[in-house]
Amino acid sequence: MEEALPKDLVSRIRKIEIGTRRLVNETFAGQYSSTFKGRGMAFSEVRPYQPGDEIRTIDWNVTARMQEPFVKVFTEERELTVMLLVDLSRSQDFGSVESTKGELAAEVAALLSFSAITNNDRVGAILFTDRIERFVPPKKGRKHVLALIGEILAARPEGRGTDLAGALGFLGKLHRRHAVTFLLSDFLVPGGGVHELALRVAARRYDLVPIAIRDPLEDALPALGLAEVEDPESGRTAIVDLRDAGVRRRFAETMKKQREARRRLFRKLDLDHVEIACGEDYVAPLLGFFRARARRRGVR
Repeated sequence: MEEALPKDLVSRIRKIEIGTRRLVNETFAGQYSSTFKGRGMAFSEVRPYQPGDEIRTIDWNVTARMQEPFVKVFTEERELTVMLLVDLSRSQDFGSVESTKGELAAEVAALLSFSAITNNDRVGAILFTDRIERFVPPKKGRKHVLALIGEILAARPEGRGTDLAGALGFLGKLHRRHAVTFLLSDFLVPGGGVHELALRVAARRYDLVPIAIRDPLEDALPALGLAEVEDPESGRTAIVDLRDAGVRRRFAETMKKQREARRRLFRKLDLDHVEIACGEDYVAPLLGFFRARARRRGVR
């Protein structure tokens, strides 16, 4: 219950709600609506046949009764199920600016959730590390979204690492119907690779949208001198001389190669994806994604 939450957590949830609801009301609700298709086509009415109508839509029972051809009219079902797969691994706790990657993920999850419920869609979440930490069943309504945001912010994960395949596999077991699925992660996985097979299977079944979150320090290390660095997911530490330009260059090149490999994989799988960074405007990349998708659907 919300009243049992710590006051500082309630304050953080309220702050996120105020900021994201404003964006939804002013900007995102319409973009979201025009971007995603409904689950299918629902029967609406019958009307007299007109030249050019598809013959397969003729309602033969009504046609026989009225002694003239009538066709069935279908409308797109707008109600969707939206699933948020949120990475809670230890690397998401990192932040060199005003927010951590995990906090940014929570804010983006709130924005997507409020956009969904504004369009009468259901929202659920799978919170994961190297295991499934929490499953929040899809529901509608503001109270549900606030509770979902609280789950993300208050989570105390048992796992350290990242198992993207496990999270996508869990989604496949519990939700077999079409769903719009946002995968929020920094995609920092062992070996620097992303599980292609799991993404491929999920992309066939769902409308899968990866949202890659990064921190500025993951692009370039500062020249600070000797520093003890830790891999948050494995717990391994090492002493590194950050004054060494070669060390900083090799780190930047490695991270760049990982990002480029990830982008190539998303393109190969025909997955639209979004890249956002802590401390930077995330509205523009998300709006760009929505508008590009809407254009491809032929929606102005």
